[in-house]
Order: sequence, then structure tokens, then C-alpha cells
Amino acid sequence: MSAAGAVSGGWREGPVATLTPDGTRPRLMHGPIDLILLAEGPEISVRMAHRRAWERFRTILEELVAELPALRAPAHPGGPAMRGAVARRMAAATAPHAAAGFVTPMAAVAGAVADEVLGAMATVAGLTRVAVNNGGDIALMLAPGTGFRAAMADMRGPGLGAVEIAAAQLPPHGRGGIATSGWRGRSHSLGIADAVTVVARSAAAADAAATLIANAVDLPGHPAIRREPAAALAPDSDLGDRAVVTAVGPLAPADRQAALAAGLARAEAMAGAGLIHAASLHLGGDAVETTPAPALPGGANEPES
Repeated sequence: MSAAGAVSGGWREGPVATLTPDGTRPRLMHGPIDLILLAEGPEISVRMAHRRAWERFRTILEELVAELPALRAPAHPGGPAMRGAVARRMAAATAPHAAAGFVTPMAAVAGAVADEVLGAMATVAGLTRVAVNNGGDIALMLAPGTGFRAAMADMRGPGLGAVEIAAAQLPPHGRGGIATSGWRGRSHSLGIADAVTVVARSAAAADAAATLIANAVDLPGHPAIRREPAAALAPDSDLGDRAVVTAVGPLAPADRQAALAAGLARAEAMAGAGLIHAASLHLGGDAVETTPAPALPGGANEPES
């Protein structure tokens, strides 16, 4: 997710804790942040996990707004000296991609928020499954023998299927993340992918990777693609005057395949470098995917909770 407005735009009220419409799961909202929590285990552990999620959640937005100038600046391999825990997660997730082209820590904001709240919940003993869903970017913690299944929503209508993760595929600490990006989503994209879903060692890592892979699914100069400067659509966008996709007309099958091939090459390079576990790329009814590794790589460069 790459848009400074996703943090700073239009929020006035304080944080709110409520339930999902069906009354089954806690929902935490503050400005643009909208989390849905899943915690399974003994009732006392679940209640404590929900409490710790709320306690950590309450100040996250203010912490991010306080560091927006640095978070909007281009990432670099060393990473800027961020103060807040979520900002540090964002910097750590984007730093490995800095040498390959333009990216700011904002590319990992939604996933990093999910990781941070999951980290607070994971301090409670006895939980068997924990998930924090931030608008489709999901941080996970799975106990041995458990798994997680998430629908892959197609922003054009019909579902794209589902992604499934078993605890055995996760690093030793039992955590991982799923994220989806594309030009039809809630953030601006430089590419034309309808959806790119990534599984990685953390939600922040998946978020950054999905953003960049979606950017790479592209046909520069194609007449069926309409673009506008990001700043014209959102003055505080971290993308500045870079042209983001606002419409994609009908594309020939060969064009769709060429765009997907460009994105797949970026995804395969990330997988080869151990930055992601797997990626699924979708455009106009066509899809390609990487060959998943047996297990997710460990997260040595991820800040600890």
C-alpha cells in the first residue's frame, strides 16, 4: 500500500473498538486504519489478546503521523532512523527493495500496522491462531498443526480463489503475512495488475513486495491505459508526480501476458532473494504465479515485537 494519504487523510475522531457486523470478531478503527482480529485458544487468553491489541492500537496512527516526512522519503538499504515501532517495520520491509528502484516506507504501512498489533496479541500464552486483517493485508501467527485460509478477492467481481498457509510453512516463530495490491485497490499503483497477492515472512514484507510487483505489471505507453500524476489525485501522496494508473481499457491477450511476465520476473527475483514465499498475479482474467518455496524464509531483518 503506497499512499501517504492512507495515514494522514481526513481522520478526526479517536480510535474506536467495536465488533464486525456479524458480531463475531473485534474491529479496531482509527481514521483510515480498519483492523479485524482473529484469536483462538482458551477464552481467558483470547480476551487478554484482544485487550493487548486495543492497548497497542490506540496510539499507532499518531505515531505514524509524527514521522510522515521520513516515511514519505525514498527508502534506502540502510533505512532511515525511525523512532516508532511501526515506522521501523515499514523501513525494514522496504529497505531490501531500495536498490531496485523507487519505493518509500509507505509501501508497507498497512502490513506493518497489522504486524505490530499481532505482535502485541502474540505476547499472550495459549493462543493457537492469531490473525490481524488490515484491509486485506493480514499478519498471522499459527501454532503447530494449524493453518489459515484467506480468500483472494478479485476487485472486478468474481473471486480469484484462496491462499492457504500451514503452520509448517512458517518460520520457527510461527508468523507470516499475506498482502494484495493492484490498481483497482484503495491505494495508487504504477502498474496495471488487477491484483497481486503475496505471501511472505510478515505482513509488512508482503505488503511492500505486492506493491512493487503490482507496479511491475505494466505496458508503458500503451494507449488503453490512462494515467494521472499521483499528486493531482492526492496532494500528500508519497508518489509525488509519478503517473499512477486510473483506467485500463481492453487489452489483447498478448499484451496481458507481456505485462504479467514483467511482474512475474520481479516476483521471481524477490523469491530467489528470499524476500517472499510466493506470489499470484492477475490481469484481465489471466493469472500467473511463482513456484512457492517449501517454507517461508526467516525474518532476520524484521524488528522484533
